[in-house]
This record gives sequence, C-alpha cells and structure tokens, in this order.
Amino acid sequence: MMKGVLLIVVACASPLAAQGQMPPFQIAATGQSFWRLDDAVKAVGDRDATILLASGTFHDCASQHAGRITFKAMEPGRAILDGATCDGKAALVLHGRGARVEGIVFQNMRVADGNGAGIRLEQGNLDVVNSLFRNSEEGILTGDDPAAAITVDHSTFSGLGRCDRGLSCAHGIYVGNYGSVTVTHSRFERGTGGHYLKSRAVRAVVTDNSFDDSSGHATNYMVDLCAGSVGSVTGNVFVQGKDKENHSALITVAAEERLHPSAGLVISNNSATQAPGADWPTVFVADWSHEPLRLGTNRLSGRMKPFEVR
Repeated sequence: MMKGVLLIVVACASPLAAQGQMPPFQIAATGQSFWRLDDAVKAVGDRDATILLASGTFHDCASQHAGRITFKAMEPGRAILDGATCDGKAALVLHGRGARVEGIVFQNMRVADGNGAGIRLEQGNLDVVNSLFRNSEEGILTGDDPAAAITVDHSTFSGLGRCDRGLSCAHGIYVGNYGSVTVTHSRFERGTGGHYLKSRAVRAVVTDNSFDDSSGHATNYMVDLCAGSVGSVTGNVFVQGKDKENHSALITVAAEERLHPSAGLVISNNSATQAPGADWPTVFVADWSHEPLRLGTNRLSGRMKPFEVR
C-alpha cells in the first residue's frame, strides 16, 4: 500500500441497526431520527445540516434537491449503503447546494443504463472523505457544473467500471464539465472496465494516489483528462495490469475533444510500472492537445515510453 493512502477496514454491520431497533439516520443538530435516509434528507429541506448514519448495512438511498448536507458515518467504514438506488441512478443523488460524504461504504450499485453509482452528483460542490466505493458499475458520476468543485481524499475505489451490453462505459470516477476536481491520497484498484479516473473538468489535481491495475479486468486508461485540462498529476504510483481493453497509454490528455486548454498541465514525480505479463510497449502520457505540457521527472519501468503526441 502506498504511503498516505487510507484503506477502510469494514467490520460487520451493527445488529441493532440491522434489526431495525432504532432509526439509523439522524439529523445531528436536532436529534430527529428516521428509518429512511430519504426522509432525513427531506426533513433538512434547504438548510445546512449533517445527517449521521448508524453502523449497519442498509438497502437504502436518498435524493437531495436542496440544502447543503453532510452525510457522515457515526463510525467510519461501518455505515454501508448496499445495492439500492434512487431515480435509477445512485445511492446518493445530489441536486442540492452542496454535499459532503464522510466514512461511508457504497457497494453493489447497478441500474438499467449501466451507470449505477455510489454518488450521482448533478450540481454543486462535493467533498468525499475516507469513503469506500466497491463492486459497482460506477463509483462517482457527475453532471456538468462549471462553477463548482469536487474533492476526493483518503478514499478507495475498487471493483468498478464496465464497457459491455452496447452501453456507454462506466468508470471508477467520471467527472463532467466541472470547474475543478481534486483527488488526493486515494486508491484505485481491481477495475472491471472503463477508466479508473475520467474527467472533463477545467482543472484537475491528482496527487499522491495509487492506481493499481494488477488485478484489473478489461480496463483502459488510469487517468483520462479526455477534454483537456490544466492542473497537475503528481506523486502518484501507477501499475498497469495485463488484462487490458486498451493498453496504449496510462495518462491521456484531450483524447476525445479540446474543450479546455491544457497548456501548463504538470505531470511530474510519478512512478509507473507494468505488472508481470504486461510486457507490451505502452506510453506513460499520450497527448492529443498539441499544447505545451510541463513534463517533469517520472520514474518509469518496463516497455514504457515517457510521452507521445497523437
């Protein structure tokens, strides 16, 4: 495990919460408790509030349409949202003024369009801290909000992504046309299709993360800045696995369109290797922008070319 990355150890669900002996969702400021997470969200309305989630495994979801809400596990890693989605999208569907998610586990999310996510962010700022997304079609999926920002810190994305059934691919994280996305001290592993981190944000900062594709299946890029981006990709550890749908590059810039400028994007102080059996030629950074990127020293091994213009 990479230094600085926090992996959540998930214990068994609380029997008290699981057996329904007490309402598991509580508004911190008022003490109001609810049996359904969505009822707690509705009770908040357009206020700023924290909703506490008890320890347990809950087949439950919520759709936030107003307010600024923090969804916080009473015990980090022990509040599990399992399999239930709202609006055919995600466990948490966020349309409010902003949201924060702390210490929650999201797992087993699947929907008809193949984009079942732990979090579906439609608008507003989002901060995700110390949370785990696993064994779902998508971890976090967003719409477009060029005035808003997303941060993800000390979180894990495992067993996510798909490219099948003739549907658009799903990814570990897929950020739409946002103002910025910042991903730090997090782990991406065991992908099951698509990209580990895909972003159309104007600015992307990807720092001190681990991208471990050694047990991935039918995966593509590690970091796909598909519409161009400024910002930085620094201090990360990459391992490219042997079971790839596309092994031509690890990091891509403007591979789909040049929606945003990329001049000055910093890619430096990363390390990248190829797992046993992944012995093909590949490229660490593939650039479609044709703009001056700032490529510093990156520690590469295997049959890996540092940079290529496409």
